Formats: sequence, structure tokens, C-alpha cells
Amino acid sequence: MQDITQLLQAAQQGDRAAADEVVAQLYADLQRMARRQMREAGHLTLLDTTALVHEAWLRLSGAQGAAFPDRRHFLAYAAQAMRSVVIDLVRARQAERRGGGQQHLTLNTAIAELTPQGDDAILRVHEALDELAALEPRLAQVVEMRYFGGLLESEIALALGVTERTVQRDWQKARLFLSMALQG
Repeated sequence: MQDITQLLQAAQQGDRAAADEVVAQLYADLQRMARRQMREAGHLTLLDTTALVHEAWLRLSGAQGAAFPDRRHFLAYAAQAMRSVVIDLVRARQAERRGGGQQHLTLNTAIAELTPQGDDAILRVHEALDELAALEPRLAQVVEMRYFGGLLESEIALALGVTERTVQRDWQKARLFLSMALQG
């Protein structure tokens, strides 16, 4: 087995076999991330974990100019892709539904344990996260990797090149910002 970093570099150069090997070697990690994502989305999507991994892979493989220097960066980008898949499905369902049964979401400081209660709640979190990304991109990355990707603080710290304590502080700041944004 080749090193993931070498495979990622080969895949970036257009080697389709290397890209497939990356997914094969990281499939368990991708499945773990998808399981977490599906727990967060609950019944709101028609996908199962395998379908979410495959949808994310389609987006990853079609990403133009995306560079993954190592395993952590690949998994961080995969978390973004999974989030995007779920958000797109929720938006599609909401467009079909055209309102009705709207639920109010109150986000407390336990965002990691919070399971959004409906399509609107997921979209509100997504929009608040976009606002946060415009102001503090690293804080938004921490939320994506932790909340949507299920990565540990140590994994996030390595991916972002910061200390675990910085990730903890960023997580606290992001939770506060999102809590205020979702209450308003």
C-alpha cells in the first residue's frame, strides 16, 4: 500500500487509480464521518451513510483545483462536501414543500450535541455558518470539521496547523456567534 500523501499527489495529477485507492484506504473514516452527519440530519435526508459517502466522493472527485496535501486536509474537505450534500437535499425538500410546519430553533452552547429539528433549522445553521465564515474563516472551519465532520480537536488542530487549545477557543467563540445568530 502506498502512502496516502503520495496517492493524493498522484490523484491531483489526474491518476484516477490513485484517487480510487485514496477512497478505498480512507473509506472507514469517510463512513464514520457520514454516520455522524446522518445522526445530525436524522430523518431529514433519504440518504444512508454509504450514499452520503458516494455523493461526497462525486463532489470531491469533480472539484477543480482542489489540492489535498495530506489525509487530514482530504478529510476536512470531505466534511465540507458531506455538509454540502445534506444542505442541498434539505433545500430541495424545502422547495418541494413550500413552507408549512416551520419549527423554531434555539441554539444553546451545546451545539455539538444538538440535533437540528427540521429542514429550516439545518438551513439556519448553514446560513449562520456562512456568516461566520465571512467574518472568521478559521472559526467556520472548526465548526465544519467538528460539527459536520465529527473530527476530534487533535485532528482539527493538525489540519489547521494550530494548537488544540486554539481549536478549543475557536470552538467556544464559534458556538457563541452561532447561538447569537440563530436567536436573532
